[in-house]
Amino acid sequence: MASWKSCIGLWTVCVGLCLLGKISGLDNGLALTPPMGWLAWERFRCNTDCKNDPDNCISDRLFRTMTDILVSEGYAAVGYEYVNVDDCWPERERDPRGRLVPDRERFPYGMKSLADYVHSKGLKFGIYEDYGNFTCAGYPGVVGHLAGDAATFASWGVDYVKLDGCYALPADMDQGYPDFGRHLNSTGRQMVYSCSWPVYQIYAGIQPNFSSIIEHCNLWRNFDDIQDSWASVESIIDYYGNHQDVIVPNAGPGHWNDPDMLIIGNFGLSYEQSKTQFAIWAILAAPLLMSVDLRTIRPEYKAILQNRKIIEVDQDPLGIQGRRIYKHRGIEIWSRPILPIQGQYYSYAVAFVNRRTDGTPSDVAVTLRELGLNNPAGYRVEDLYEDVDYGVLSPQTKIKVKVNPSGSVVILRADAQPSYAYNSIPTRTPYAPLNDVFRLSKK
Repeated sequence: MASWKSCIGLWTVCVGLCLLGKISGLDNGLALTPPMGWLAWERFRCNTDCKNDPDNCISDRLFRTMTDILVSEGYAAVGYEYVNVDDCWPERERDPRGRLVPDRERFPYGMKSLADYVHSKGLKFGIYEDYGNFTCAGYPGVVGHLAGDAATFASWGVDYVKLDGCYALPADMDQGYPDFGRHLNSTGRQMVYSCSWPVYQIYAGIQPNFSSIIEHCNLWRNFDDIQDSWASVESIIDYYGNHQDVIVPNAGPGHWNDPDMLIIGNFGLSYEQSKTQFAIWAILAAPLLMSVDLRTIRPEYKAILQNRKIIEVDQDPLGIQGRRIYKHRGIEIWSRPILPIQGQYYSYAVAFVNRRTDGTPSDVAVTLRELGLNNPAGYRVEDLYEDVDYGVLSPQTKIKVKVNPSGSVVILRADAQPSYAYNSIPTRTPYAPLNDVFRLSKK
């Protein structure tokens, strides 16, 4: 590891744990951990040509098929529970009473029938709309129909509503998104509420009111739509790292930052890059919404998406979003506090990412203490992809990981071990993302 030290010197990561008042979110009792499921958009887009492409068009057939596969291929068993329709599902015009109508050819049985089918498999059903005159693809939006559309969704048995923001004025969203959320809640049916509110305001140069967004939405988008490329994933990772002081404090049980869909198993990511997306999304406490053709996904990508140990990190009930704690010459380290807690000491998930393109693996060596892991009783450390248990290591132990280039990752879990001395402490100092809790110093 001498070559590494000669490049960057010694470094230490200090974790400060300070009291932070609880941020209350949308009080609908939903999304206490990040939602998991399958979403059509990135993989199937707005393909409405069922005559020439019946297997891949946005249709009742596609969603029933994906529902079946979620159950039969083990996705539901590891936590993927939502089947979400995105844009391009309705007719171009509302009915004479102003109600949304599913496309009569592509959804011949109606949305309630589809929702009932999803429910019959033990899963939940999601749908898409837009706070604007039109959806992004030009279908009817909810403006002028907030109460009616909310009631329609409830009558269909919808469990999750994604509300986009095309063809809308960003300045109106501070009123419009909460209004639609109230209409959803007034139906008496519990529906997860996914908002695109902040991203449209950010694009328009408006500072989002995150206190209001947290109060009214279960999850929300902050940045660009994901595309099927490593460059797109990198841009999202960079955005969340570069703006983490603003973004991280807003996340918690019932209210999540959404970096967008998982594109693992499509065309744009290598196997190693796919592992990195999944690991970083878990560190970010992100919703895990797959957008992939589950009929043709290769086994190695399916294994990534069904990695129970990384899913457990993502679904950690503390709901603390992780941070990038180190970045230098293409090497990044990301860390997230998780359960169990022993006295005043959190456990952690730690991801080492190599974004260099020099063609050779990089060795990264660091002590647990330098990562901010200071529990005197030590930590049981496990590699979550390689399924290797390294046993209990002390804070002074130097760990060395070899990370492949071009977007590869090593993700470790370090579970704090109990200590009689520290178990006797009656209280702990909570983690405080608002106070720049991760600080990097170099010597």
